[in-house]
Amino acid sequence: MTGAARPSTRRVLVASLVGTGIEFYDFYVYTTAAALVFGQLFFPTASPTAQQMLSFATIGVAFVARPLGSIFFGHFGDRVGRKSTLVASLLTMGISTTLVAFLPTYLTAGWIAALFLCVLRFGQGFGLGGEWGGAALLAVENAPPGYRARYGMFPQLGAPAGFIAANGLFLILAATLTPAQFHDWGWRVPFALSALLVGVGLWIRLKLAETPEFAASLAEAPPPAIPLGELLSRHFSALATGTIGAIACFALYYVATAFALGYGTRTLGYSMEQFLGVQLGAILFMAAGIYAAAWFADKHFDERRVLMAGCVGTMFAGLLMGPLMGSGSLLLVFVFLALALTMMGFVYGPLGAWLPSLFPARVRYTGVSMAFNVAGVLGGGLTPTVAQVLVKHGGLTSVGLYCSGAALISLVALFALGRARKA
Repeated sequence: MTGAARPSTRRVLVASLVGTGIEFYDFYVYTTAAALVFGQLFFPTASPTAQQMLSFATIGVAFVARPLGSIFFGHFGDRVGRKSTLVASLLTMGISTTLVAFLPTYLTAGWIAALFLCVLRFGQGFGLGGEWGGAALLAVENAPPGYRARYGMFPQLGAPAGFIAANGLFLILAATLTPAQFHDWGWRVPFALSALLVGVGLWIRLKLAETPEFAASLAEAPPPAIPLGELLSRHFSALATGTIGAIACFALYYVATAFALGYGTRTLGYSMEQFLGVQLGAILFMAAGIYAAAWFADKHFDERRVLMAGCVGTMFAGLLMGPLMGSGSLLLVFVFLALALTMMGFVYGPLGAWLPSLFPARVRYTGVSMAFNVAGVLGGGLTPTVAQVLVKHGGLTSVGLYCSGAALISLVALFALGRARKA
């Protein structure tokens, strides 16, 4: 498909993939560090469970910031254009991530260290709030007929690419450094490297032009004075449906990554290298799921129906979490993670094309960004912390049921949208 594309189109697809890959690298570097070392480094000595819960709670700070970032960047994305807004969001995210590398720890600065950590995590979320929606529009608004889902999958592939880069680097550090070296300074390396990656992303994005659909929208009418106001007054039902329909992917993803990594290394007793290796293998199934979902959406079904199938699969995967993750076998742990992340591909991959289809071009940046990031708050913001509480009182089975319940909620919203359109 990309081999037949014009050079400008190839540049667009590369920019959407590389940009989101860098942003998700930044986001996952934090999530992985929070699962492995932030509890011990930034919070006072207490029970390991309490430290882990506080560390996971800082992950949620970004999810509070993401809707705010979507409003801010969405405003300029709908009024000024996709290109400049994407550059600004990448800079916001990259600077916030890089500065984490230079933070003092609780041992040297007390609670100020945790406060600064939360501030920079807020900056990460604020930048990502404007990133994903713009990258999705960059791809989809340049797509030829019959290729919307496959073009829309490119920003989605940035998620597994960023995960592989982030956790692959942590795996290399774990294999080459002693535990003391990793604890003292090794964890800072992935954050510092973000500065180089952001430079690459900026170089690519500064070469882009505006999308044809945005240019056509400006030619047809002036941009809205307040995109958020128009979105809420005229397209609220689409915003609500898009938000609820995207909840499942966030709940599933943060259970299969952040929670699973912390639980696997601290409770199940696997080494960091073992579990990171298993997750890196399983994330390839997510990439395959994204491609398969996009292909089915373009060729045989549509994005909504593929998302519904993914929700059903996610409900099934949730029921298997207790038996597989708690089996005592690393192979069966891998089987669960591979299954869960394959289903993640089906509930996440089609979002790049489905969410933009819900909104007109004049408020699409704000609408897509708001739906995606509010869903992130509802489905993913507190999921690692909630999962930590659930596993303490109800075991892994209760965490799996949590994923299944989130998938059921999204399935109902997607089904209701189909009924409403038929009516």
